[in-house]
Amino acid sequence: MKTSIILILLGTLLGGTSTLMSDEFTQKDLKVWKTEYDSVVKEGRKVFTDNTLGTNTVTCNECHPNASNTHPETYPKFQKQLGKVATIAEMINWCIANPLEGKRMALDDARMTALISYITEERKGVKLAPGKH
Repeated sequence: MKTSIILILLGTLLGGTSTLMSDEFTQKDLKVWKTEYDSVVKEGRKVFTDNTLGTNTVTCNECHPNASNTHPETYPKFQKQLGKVATIAEMINWCIANPLEGKRMALDDARMTALISYITEERKGVKLAPGKH
């Protein structure tokens, strides 16, 4: 009985150690992930400046040059336009449907992921100015 308990505890400890070690990433891992992320950000920039996203040739960039005043770090938050607490994806869809007069994207659409990635990357390190966010 005592031996069984010791073996179970030893197995748990060894299993836990391998789990902890699996969180260590190599420089190669980080480079691959950064390259993939940068590729999605680049695609997001294309979508952000695409005048066919809507039906009236307006682009996201016209209202938000370089993703200005998007403040992705403040979401989820209450959005007056939507009348509820919304995610950034829901707000992007509102902009596509209204100012751009386009078709809303599925929340899991690769273009939505690209837009969010671009907006987040573009605003990284930009301080919030006083006022509405």
